[in-house]
Amino acid sequence: MKSVISWNVNGIRAAEKKGFLDWLALESPDILCLQETKAHKGQLNPELVNPVLSDGTQYLSWWSSAKKAGYSGTALYSKTEPVNIIPFGYPEFDDEGRVVMAEFPEAVVISAYFPNSQEAGARLGYKLDFCAAMLETCNRLVASGKHIILCGDYNIAHKPIDLANPKTNEGNPGYLPQERAWMDEFTGAGYVDTFRAFCSEPHQYTWWSYRFRAREKNIGWRIDYTCVDPAFMPFVTTSTILKDVQGSDHCPVKLTYEN
Repeated sequence: MKSVISWNVNGIRAAEKKGFLDWLALESPDILCLQETKAHKGQLNPELVNPVLSDGTQYLSWWSSAKKAGYSGTALYSKTEPVNIIPFGYPEFDDEGRVVMAEFPEAVVISAYFPNSQEAGARLGYKLDFCAAMLETCNRLVASGKHIILCGDYNIAHKPIDLANPKTNEGNPGYLPQERAWMDEFTGAGYVDTFRAFCSEPHQYTWWSYRFRAREKNIGWRIDYTCVDPAFMPFVTTSTILKDVQGSDHCPVKLTYEN
């Protein structure tokens, strides 16, 4: 059994101060995908770049950082060397460090930080272009005979069940009709929202505002996902939200699969 965890840490250096390495040692995933790292690899302590577990296992890591300091960014940690690191290959998104893709024997694991469409849809066009590029990339990988595990902060609540107040958020970024329509297109192409494959219950969220004690009241959004191609889904054994993990306004999501 292998485990993949995805987590928007809202700043890797901030997360480090909040016990990130202790959590990593305790959880010990085979692969960890991070989003919104807000740092370049050279700014980090060596023990954060290549953490070592108590059993001597050392993580390898790959980073995609934004040109703009302290903004966006993704990373991927692994206990084993991947077959290949695949470039995303879209300069307008690579400039913001939006994607890290690593090919393993079983699947290509993607750590993706989807853009926020922002107030009044100020970046909606950029967001939808990213979504289209990601779907094209997944389709290309699957057509070449590979499986995909698309992990990350999609910045989209797909359906009313995926946020606490759907009616009052219909015009807000992350729940715009165009964003939800892309999720319909993505899942309509066969890709599986693994969490919903195992859990159909409401009130399951991965992000909460820091304001109004939203997390304490569980007034949240489910915008972090681990999605797979349909042929890989039979190998997935669990897909869960680690709602009790602190250290960010997001919590991690975890997928396990048969090796």
